[in-house]
Amino acid sequence: MNLPPDDGALWSAGWYRFARRLDSPNFGPRPPATAIELVVVHSISLPPGRYGGGEVQALFTNTLDWDAHPYFQSIRGLQVSSHFYVRRGGELWQFVSCDHRAWHAGRSSWQGRDDCNDWSVGIELEGLEGEAFEPAQYEALSGLCAAIAQRYPVRWIAGHEHIAPGRKQDPGAGFDWPLLQRSLGWRESSFPPAE
Repeated sequence: MNLPPDDGALWSAGWYRFARRLDSPNFGPRPPATAIELVVVHSISLPPGRYGGGEVQALFTNTLDWDAHPYFQSIRGLQVSSHFYVRRGGELWQFVSCDHRAWHAGRSSWQGRDDCNDWSVGIELEGLEGEAFEPAQYEALSGLCAAIAQRYPVRWIAGHEHIAPGRKQDPGAGFDWPLLQRSLGWRESSFPPAE
């Protein structure tokens, strides 16, 4: 893959300067000559609906205590990651360099292309699918998406529900796509079709 040069102000080897770094072991190389053209928005909370703990960070670093909550047994042994995680208050974490492939999308397809992990950046928002997100999260997400698009040739942004329909429902009906579009100022065709 031909990687863009680092922007000393914002980026260093795919790591975003304004994110708190916590390395995940769950990543791999992108296929050669693959351009990063998609941002995928997800939502996550562990256990579902509980906010503010360190369980998401533990999941992405393979350190989650599977016995700490009954729900964790249903995901026991899962090895996943996302490039970024945005807390309810807007705090931004990064687990995988954007130059690498994180394990966030699973079986997926967008604009006729499969395997979205290969050519996307994944951003998890602390939240529950279908419920509303916080203004601070939209502010952090908008700034992050703009910074990603300055470094990589991003053409689209979509939810996990759009790239894996029927299998995933996040971020769901509570996510305000028009707000994000207005904030970013990107063309309408860069976003999922309005429902």
